[in-house]
Amino acid sequence: MVDSDGSDRTNSTIGQSDHETRLIEEDHHSIKLWLRLLTCSNLIEGQLRTAMREECNTTLPRFDFLAQLERSPNGLTMSELSKRTMVSGGNVSGIARQLERDGLISRVSLLTDRRSFVVNLTALGRAEFTAMAASHEQWIIAMFSQLEPFEVAELKRLLGKVKSTVAVRLAGL
Repeated sequence: MVDSDGSDRTNSTIGQSDHETRLIEEDHHSIKLWLRLLTCSNLIEGQLRTAMREECNTTLPRFDFLAQLERSPNGLTMSELSKRTMVSGGNVSGIARQLERDGLISRVSLLTDRRSFVVNLTALGRAEFTAMAASHEQWIIAMFSQLEPFEVAELKRLLGKVKSTVAVRLAGL
């Protein structure tokens, strides 16, 4: 249930708690906005994790790993995968071992450095990723289905401004 000011009363209605439940009336509007964004992000990610596990029998980090490879037809090194994914360096190796065992990726040592590998999707990996990506897209569409196209455009525009502001601040630090 949404109040006229955009506040969501769903949490109290269904007994859930999230980051916004910490707010008090005197909190700055920027704090309220930040906690709303964080709450939305966490809710979306939680839904995606559950759907990936239940409907695709995989995890969000494995999906992200495969997505990066799908976008890189020449493959990626393990260090590149670590930088591009939501996975720590140590976990990248574990995920790569699992995916290789499942026949979804191949790893080939670099000729210039036998300790480094180039990772590529196999045909099976590409087929499985394509099916998962189609489901992922539908889940995302469903989660944003309450928004009109003009609202999506406006939200993207506004979040783009926030992104730019943060990026400029990070570059200056």
